Parts: sequence; C-alpha cells; structure tokens
Amino acid sequence: MTAGSVAAGHPLTAEAAAEVLRAGGNAFDAVVAAFCAACVAEPVLASLGGGGFLLARQADRSPEVFDFFAQTPRTRRPVEETDFRPIMADFGDASQEFHIGLGAIATPGAVAGIFAIHSELCRLPIAELLAPASDMARQGVSMTPFQQGINRIIEPILRATPEALALFADPDHPDRLAPAGAQMRMPDLASALDALVTEGPQIFYRGEWAHRMTRDCAEGGGHLRLDDLAAYRVERRPALWCSYRGADVYTNPPPSQGGSLIGFTLALLEAVDLGALGRGRAAHIHALASAQELTQRLRRDASFDHADWAAALEPETLKQFRTMMQDAVSFTRGTTQISVADAEGNLASLTLSNGEGCGYVLPGTGIMVNNMLGEEDVNPHGFHRWPTDRRISSMMAPTLVALSDGTWVVTGSSGSNRIRSAILQVISNLVDLGLDLEPAVAAPRIHFEGGLLNLEPPVEAEICMQLARRWDNVKVWSQPSIFFGGAHTVMVDAQGRARGAGDPRRGGVALDISD
Repeated sequence: MTAGSVAAGHPLTAEAAAEVLRAGGNAFDAVVAAFCAACVAEPVLASLGGGGFLLARQADRSPEVFDFFAQTPRTRRPVEETDFRPIMADFGDASQEFHIGLGAIATPGAVAGIFAIHSELCRLPIAELLAPASDMARQGVSMTPFQQGINRIIEPILRATPEALALFADPDHPDRLAPAGAQMRMPDLASALDALVTEGPQIFYRGEWAHRMTRDCAEGGGHLRLDDLAAYRVERRPALWCSYRGADVYTNPPPSQGGSLIGFTLALLEAVDLGALGRGRAAHIHALASAQELTQRLRRDASFDHADWAAALEPETLKQFRTMMQDAVSFTRGTTQISVADAEGNLASLTLSNGEGCGYVLPGTGIMVNNMLGEEDVNPHGFHRWPTDRRISSMMAPTLVALSDGTWVVTGSSGSNRIRSAILQVISNLVDLGLDLEPAVAAPRIHFEGGLLNLEPPVEAEICMQLARRWDNVKVWSQPSIFFGGAHTVMVDAQGRARGAGDPRRGGVALDISD
C-alpha cells in the first residue's frame, strides 16, 4: 500500500511534496510545499509573482476549486504610457509571440493562494511547508537540461532586464544563460520565503513589497496600483462536473474557459466510438481534430455567451455541434502542473502559471512577476482592451476523474492553448483506449489551432497522406515537444493504491510514497 503519490515537473518539486507526506502532512500540505519548491526548481514555469488554480477533493467531499489566478488592474493607463513590448519564443518547430514589460503585469494571486490553501486545508505549520523551497534556494539547484531548454526558448525575456538575466545567468559567466549542470543559488528568493513565513501575505499585498512594486509600475509604465493588491481575494467555487462514458469529470468552472472547453470537447467525442477507430490511425486523429476544431468554432462564435461557458454543455448546444461532429468525422502555450494523492483519500491538482514572466524582478526578492496582460490566449479581444478589475479567464484546468471502477485520476496540464487538448487526450487514452497510466500520459498528441493540425511523432507517411485529404495544413513535428503540454498525473485505485506518471515532454517525475 502506498502512503501517497506525486507527479510534477521536476525531481525537487516532487521530492518536496514527498517529504511533507512522509512527515505526516496531507495532500494539500504536500501541494503547497511543491508549489513553493517549483518556484525554485522551475522558476520560468512557477513564480510567487504569478497565479493558478487548485482543484481540491477532501476525502468523501465534493471537489472544490481555489482560484488564485491573476486579476486585471482597476485602472488602465493610456497605451502610449505603457511599457509593453513583443518578444518571440522559439519552440524549434514553431514560434509564438508574447508581450512583456511592466504594462503586462496583472495582479498576482500566488501568495494569496498559498496562504488560503494553508488556512483551509493544511495541517502542518506554514514554516514546515516553505522550508524545503527556502533550503533549495539557499543551497542551490542544479540546472537540468529540460529547464535550460526552456530558458533558451524564452531567452529574450530573460535578457529583457539586468535583474532578470542575473536570476538565470551562468555563475561563472554572468553575461550568458546558465548551462545544464550549473548550480543556481537564489539567496533573495530564500529570504523572501522566510519573510512570508514571518510576516504572512500582507508583505506582498499591503506591505513593503506592494509599495515597491506599485511604485515601479507607476514610474515605469505599469497599470498596477496599491488598491489592486490590497483588494485581491482568492475565490472558491464548486468544480464543474460532466460525465464521459460513465466517468465523472471534475474541472475548472467559469469564469475560466479551459474546464468548460474540455467538457464540451469530451461531449462531442462521446458521439464517436474512439476505441474502434484504432489509436493513432487517421480516423482516430480525424475525430480528435474535428472535436477540437468545433470547440474553437464555438469559442469564436460571437452569438455565444462567453461569460457563461457552462452553457456550452446545454443539450441544444451539444446537439447542434454533435451533428457537425458526425459530419466532420465522416471525412476519412510558462505553466506547470502538480498532482498529489495521499493515503487518506485527499486529492490535489494544482496548475500554476507566471505566463512567461514580464522581465521585471521585484527588488530584493528574486521574484519575477507575471506577464498575463501580454498573453494572447487570455486576451481574446486584443491587448489593452481588458475589462478592469476582473478575474482573468484562463485555459488552465486542473482536473479530477472518477472512473467507473472506483479509480480516481488527478491530472491537469501546462501549455497555453494546448492545455485542454493535452488533458482531454489523457482522459480519452484512459477511458476510450484502456491505456495504462504511463502510456496514457506519454502517447503522441495532436493539437488543432488556427487552421493547423499539429501531430507529435511518430506518424506513418500513409496516415499523413490520408489526413491531408481532409485538413489543409498538417504539420508533423520532428520530435515530442513541450508545445503539446505537460500532464503530470496521479491515479488512485479503489483499494487506495496510488501511483504517478510525469509527462516526459516537460521533465515529468513521479514519486510513490510507501507506508
């Protein structure tokens, strides 16, 4: 029997959670410890200057979401006064534009989230939960090849300011990014974590850090003000529920879009016998791509009430799109995920994001702040047009699945617009195809967006030819890629045995903790 399991994007992130479970903490203690450790071990993907969502299931209770994602500022300064500029991130087989600068900062929720989760769900003192991250930051973390690869992708952001470069620079050559194997020490971040233990979240939202960050925004072209930080609150919501072939799926509800889009896509796929199509065959890919295409069509539909994504699951909407789905099938985006289960039946799915970071580092803390106002997928109406004082809608969708045999699946993903396609394919691999956990997470994925069908290898040449008859633009990637998300996943069977699978695309690690 296991005492729990954790799957995360870095060995040290996973080990921080495992250490807390061994010390008698529950899944929520473990996920908070892993959250803070990720800010040290995965500093591009997780930051105290960002935000995220926790989908928490206390044993024998209904799943609930803690929304501590970023909030738009209460006032919007004129565009011509704003520090807001584009950079290109190079994924190798594709590139993506992001925007950075002080004008890209939205009100961060990460620190508030840590303390809200601790207050409501945890049993160990906050000092014990932050200690692994503080120790790591002070002693240093070895740069992994995966993390070094991420740094290379967003190098323009890491070179945007001297302070940003200093966080990621080679200790022996401060004008260069650190190579794999370099020992990265973060003394300012260690001190910041210690200050949070002593002073609590008020240092970030009302105290010294708040005053410094908002003064820099006022002087340098940002929107953030003191009242934005002081007014920030973590929101708690019941999880969005849907059924898929006898499984109960719980995910992130509105105002975020990701969970409802996953539910809608799964509802479309339910009209197709995916298991009979042959995994990875042209018909199987057609079905997945068609469902994604129709989901994007709904998202772009001007007549649809985008403030209420749950309406996508209404019977009339589904009937209309399922008809289009059957017709279609007849043709032959810095985020990280932490999943934890404990021996008591508690489940925690935590998805974190800093965007890619805006280039601004809060002085004296080692905290790179988010660039959420510069993320295209959370600004669907265009940049500088965001509604003021509004929780930003996200594609992040921490998800729990209760299978018909009593097994629970804890999952979620990183990957910008690829989050929902990664999660739904993990679910489909488990439910439709009957794959075991590790192959369900590692199996090649597809993603349809902007008229382009992206395929992870391997893909047979004959299948590509068949797909080209239906899809105008088909791209087979040269190798598996972080582009397709990172769905670190844990599974707990009806007997309470837990095991995890890290997504190999994003350096995934799983640790199973024995009694």
